[in-house]
Amino acid sequence: MSGPGGTTGGGAPGAASLPGVDQQNLLAGQRRALILEEVRRRGGVRVSELTRLLQVSDMTVRRDLDALARQGALEKVHGGAVPVVEGRTHEPGFEAKSGLEQSAKRGIARAAAALASPGSAVALSGGTTTWAVAGELVDLPDLTVVTNSVRVADVFHAAARTPEGGTTTVVLTGGVRTPSDALVGPVADAAIGSLHFDLLFLGVHGISAEAGLSTPNLAEAETNRHFIRSARRVVVVADHTKWGTTGLSTFAALDEVDVLVTDGGLSDEARAILEDRVPEVVIAPVAAV
Repeated sequence: MSGPGGTTGGGAPGAASLPGVDQQNLLAGQRRALILEEVRRRGGVRVSELTRLLQVSDMTVRRDLDALARQGALEKVHGGAVPVVEGRTHEPGFEAKSGLEQSAKRGIARAAAALASPGSAVALSGGTTTWAVAGELVDLPDLTVVTNSVRVADVFHAAARTPEGGTTTVVLTGGVRTPSDALVGPVADAAIGSLHFDLLFLGVHGISAEAGLSTPNLAEAETNRHFIRSARRVVVVADHTKWGTTGLSTFAALDEVDVLVTDGGLSDEARAILEDRVPEVVIAPVAAV
């Protein structure tokens, strides 16, 4: 990082800004997503740099950094922010992850949900991207949904309470709750292992050529293995930031995946590796912020 600490005001006239972005009309969530992208891409940024890029005051930037730090999405340092250094066993909570890559997750969810058919039996694992998929599935009639995610189950239960009602049967496995609000362990494994699904929507902590699909949570890895064994077709939903991340435990190789739904942020090298190992890679269109 270079340059002095924070500035006041909206940035000097002619200062560099993010191309194609109307900074003045950004919502807080959109602005924070852009901040995270800059922190990750550059390995850290100063407040003064963000005020110029976003054309907002340093107080606004500092409030955004405070909010992102509370979520565990970045680490504040003197005059700016850097990425969180995570070990292979670190598991962020649901709230921390739900604010990341929101546009990408919405696009991935829409593309993934289009793979499901009325009347089918689908499973959704825990995670914020599968939670977004659930929101796209609520209007598909006569589904039977099996999930180990409290959040996913809540989406369908809330839809059933609307005036339009719902025709979805939801089975929530038991188990021990993880920081990402997934239920795992022997109870969940037994429930999942006794069932059969047409389609599994599977979220991941990390995906790589060497480690395949991985998670920091050993119990969740075993539960995910049961999901995969019970599914006729495995659909992994993962935005581009998951590529190159490796958790403590691998639960599947890339060639066990039938479809990967991701976004256009993948590098050409990553896309080539995935297309060589996964039968179908879907690049979901993502609305610009």
